[in-house]
Amino acid sequence: MKNLIFFVLSFLSIACTSEQQDKTLTVYVSEDQVFSEPLLKDFEKETGIKVNAVYDTEESKSTGVMNRLIAEKNNPQADVYWANEPIRAEVLRQKNLLTPYLSPNAKGIPQKFKEKNNYWTGFSARIRVLIAANTLKEKPDSILDYTRSKYKAKTVIANPLFGTTTAHVAALFSVWGETKTKHFLEKLKENQTVLSTSNGESADFVASKQYAFALVDSDDAISRFRQKQNISIIYPDQKEGEVGVFVVPNAVMMIANAPHPKMAQKFIDFLLSKESEEKLARADCAQIPLHQGVTAPKGLKSISTLKVMQVDYASVAQKMVESQKYLKDWVSQ
Repeated sequence: MKNLIFFVLSFLSIACTSEQQDKTLTVYVSEDQVFSEPLLKDFEKETGIKVNAVYDTEESKSTGVMNRLIAEKNNPQADVYWANEPIRAEVLRQKNLLTPYLSPNAKGIPQKFKEKNNYWTGFSARIRVLIAANTLKEKPDSILDYTRSKYKAKTVIANPLFGTTTAHVAALFSVWGETKTKHFLEKLKENQTVLSTSNGESADFVASKQYAFALVDSDDAISRFRQKQNISIIYPDQKEGEVGVFVVPNAVMMIANAPHPKMAQKFIDFLLSKESEEKLARADCAQIPLHQGVTAPKGLKSISTLKVMQVDYASVAQKMVESQKYLKDWVSQ
């Protein structure tokens, strides 16, 4: 028995020493490199821990590193995943690829933006807003305005098979139900809504007055606004009985059987700090803090002042999977 105890203690000592000696943390990142890399560099300077970052590409639309994590399930290479939305975090959780961690810095973040068992935590969000040309006399105030006959052939939306539009449609399936969401999408088709390749392209189309309005991410909207382009930012569905804005937080999580769990926890603590949210709010991505008391980016409202769509991100993740065949058929019609 004494020999067994000695062996276990020796093994743990070797493992801890090994992690202390290997001061390199591997982080897979879906957030755009231009915005995420400065924070990774700050973490390195603050802790002395080197970060080996593996970034998603624009072409993979956040699925690249997720699929890599799934492929590496039996031999994890990453310690932490920094996702630019929580939906794929839920996919990973449901595949048992994550391990729970409750960061002390998660305390000030509303529970609705955290996985209930601490498998991932949201921070620094984008919201889905309408961007409209200033020349438009009657501006939209709901996503349902896409279906109004007065806007026929005058609106644009990013292809719902990709990016945050996929997540937004899945959220509608979760909140509205299948019948109402499919009716909405069919009405979009009937009203000759144009599909763009991305939210950024949609925003550019509106800014150049090719289309009346579009549903985009807040970072796409605020960048055009700050460039003094002739557009207005509208927070949709804020009235009583309406669905509210869809919030898309970043999400950070520890990978199951991470090679460096202690350093992973330290990085998660860093990313969930108010200071990190402040930096992302001041950056060109203009991400909206989830911690109370952290100032929102100039030109955007804080989350606490908005009517927010009440969603269960686990349900949204499931609806995203379930709706793919329908959406592929819808796009190809």
